[in-house]
Amino acid sequence: MLPKYFGYHLLYPVFLGGGPYYLIGRALGPEVGVSIGLCFFLGNAVAGALYVLGAVETFLKALPSAGIFTETTTKVNGTISEPIQSISTHDLQIYGIVVTIILCIIVFGGVKMINRVAPAFLVPVLFSVFCIFIGVLLAKKDDPEPGVTGLSLESFKNNWSSDYQNTNNAGIPDAEGKVHWNFNALVGLFFPAVTGIMAGSNRSASLKDTQRSIPIGTLAATLATTGLYLVSVFLFGAVATRDKLLTDRLLTATIAWPFPAIIHVGIILSTLGAALQSLTGAPRLLAAIANDDILPVLNYFRVADGSEPHIATLFTAIICMGCVIIGNLDLITPTVTMFFLLCYSGVNLSCFLLDLLDAPSWRPRWKFHHWSLSLLGASICVVIMFLISWSFTVVSLALASLIYYYVSIKGKAGDWGDGFKSAYFQLALRSLRSLGANQVHPKNWYPIPLVFCRPWGKLPENVPCHPKLADFANCMKKKGRGMSIFVNILDGDYHECAEDAKAACKQLDTYINYKNCEGVAEIVVAPNMTEGFRGIVQTMGLGNLKPNIVVMRYPEIWRRENLKEIPARFVGIINDCIVANKAVVIVKGLDEWPNEYQRQYGSIDLYWIVRDGGLMLLLSQLLLTKESFESCKIQVFCIAEEDSDAEGLKADVKKFLYDLRMQAEVIVITIKSWDVQPEGGSQQDESLEAFTAAQQRVAGYLAEIKTAAKKEGTPLMADGKPVVVDEQQAEKFLYTTLKLNSTILRYSRMAAVVLVSLPPPPVSHPAYCYMEYMDLLVENVPRLLMVRGYRRDVVTLFT
Repeated sequence: MLPKYFGYHLLYPVFLGGGPYYLIGRALGPEVGVSIGLCFFLGNAVAGALYVLGAVETFLKALPSAGIFTETTTKVNGTISEPIQSISTHDLQIYGIVVTIILCIIVFGGVKMINRVAPAFLVPVLFSVFCIFIGVLLAKKDDPEPGVTGLSLESFKNNWSSDYQNTNNAGIPDAEGKVHWNFNALVGLFFPAVTGIMAGSNRSASLKDTQRSIPIGTLAATLATTGLYLVSVFLFGAVATRDKLLTDRLLTATIAWPFPAIIHVGIILSTLGAALQSLTGAPRLLAAIANDDILPVLNYFRVADGSEPHIATLFTAIICMGCVIIGNLDLITPTVTMFFLLCYSGVNLSCFLLDLLDAPSWRPRWKFHHWSLSLLGASICVVIMFLISWSFTVVSLALASLIYYYVSIKGKAGDWGDGFKSAYFQLALRSLRSLGANQVHPKNWYPIPLVFCRPWGKLPENVPCHPKLADFANCMKKKGRGMSIFVNILDGDYHECAEDAKAACKQLDTYINYKNCEGVAEIVVAPNMTEGFRGIVQTMGLGNLKPNIVVMRYPEIWRRENLKEIPARFVGIINDCIVANKAVVIVKGLDEWPNEYQRQYGSIDLYWIVRDGGLMLLLSQLLLTKESFESCKIQVFCIAEEDSDAEGLKADVKKFLYDLRMQAEVIVITIKSWDVQPEGGSQQDESLEAFTAAQQRVAGYLAEIKTAAKKEGTPLMADGKPVVVDEQQAEKFLYTTLKLNSTILRYSRMAAVVLVSLPPPPVSHPAYCYMEYMDLLVENVPRLLMVRGYRRDVVTLFT
């Protein structure tokens, strides 16, 4: 009895109407709670059939003439013995169904009717126990009943050792019987006798004070019944011979004082009371599971507060009758045992988890406990299950697993504050502390993208993020490992916009889940976009779980929509990322980014211009892990000066990629080759046309700010900041960008995606000019990633 009790007494305050289901569900989560709760419901329903059959068998033993199909067995251990009356299975089935119907009528009457009939069951049971012990004490050696020796030390010694026998299906000893008994099987047979520990919790909704009634009643009942069982074992082992103990299944009635009929009545009422208890608790347990609205299929069993679960009671009665039709106690008891042991192990695991985590909300009234005792109880329950019957154990665990899987797929998610959530939280805190503040080794580096959802551009009001940004964020993870942080900035005053920010955060989180992207949503209220982003890159994240890559779309619409504030905002974001030591990935052509079902072919081309710690290489490898890009190959383009050793550079890069176990084709492009007119010249013509237009716009912008400075008599100002204008430098930047763009169009026009190093904004340079450089770089390139690493390596040779 003890293993199931090790954790139960700590958790009684949480019981409402679902007994152990509420306890397990609120401690281990709804999936575990529903799976074990339904198994426990089945255990109670089947136990009702067990008790009904016990009552009917006792009745037919006491009154053989009531049997319709009574049989007689004369074979005992292979020798001829006195006739042993065997009860027909058909009699058990007929009477069992009738008794079940009568008990169900009582249950349909409600808790008040059950409470009225309870004394009628309890008083005769207590009186019969008294008569049994008086009969044992008065039994004599010359008792007229054969096999009764009276209290005898010799009988005690003879019965002390084990002598397991075979029996027939009726439980009668038979050397040729098909049922073999051993210690494990007898544990399974006896265990249902000590399953009443949950009786109070199953009816907890009907108790006035659960915190007082359940522990006192449970402790008293456990101690009393444990003592009663132990005393009975010793007394009956000393009062009769082994043959008598094996053949007389109602020995308690045989030796009772003053006559056996009292014991027959007591056993019948005791088993009927236990059956009534099961038929009362099981429907309420099922109704409690249905009321939590986890499984829609159980909605038929839902009941209003204070109402009786009539439909659940009818369903329980049907299950009980089905088991009664089996008509064999020995086949039913192992099933009941497994379901109850599964429930008790769940109770102990709940207590173990809550006590081990020791959350601030964990305040049990019972102070004499330790988590190791609950763990021991759960372990003993599982061990006993396998000792009794490994086949029944596998079946019960498989059933619970199937229910768990079904609930996880079809069930409605609910946050009950279960222990697993607390365990995840504490594990996250401990892991965060163990990571420390130092940089992680490149072997353990994971991209943590900070996805800037709406820095510019127009999206519908009900779309909080560009749909393809979520797809791109998923492409930066290997097999889903990693986390993305999606952020939006809400312009305004925090006190005025706090509620709007909460609603926007909930909307963004819902959208992230809809896109199946592992990430969290954050909304920041700030006076303007620049101040908001600056606060985000400084404070977002904890320790080594801070975002390390800022991801945003390229503002392709800024000139078309005449959004003059975008250049300064764009340059400010890049400069803030450089100061905060964050990598930057800017996606051009986001509208054409493929989803997981659009397979791409061709190549992933890398234009490796500046050292970025290997981030561009790593991103290309991550893209290859996705189904949409797995058919592509990687091409690495290295830019070399005219007088450099191109072949040596190519060999060095290939060796470096080989050491990193990255397969890629290496192509070296020298500055001289840029000046060679390609065949066809269409790419060069397109780039030159864009170059001429950008040149004119830059010249016009510089003339405009010079005129304004001269008119006002102030230094050159752009976007409210002093700038230094060097026309030759601007011309050089434009020309360099032209050459890179024409090279990309020449070699990578058909590439699935192009990755190119992002040049940093020149110091004290107008943001408008830098925006023109970037526009020229991305001109006519359909899908481009501009990547800037940060001051650390993200790939290593030592893996």
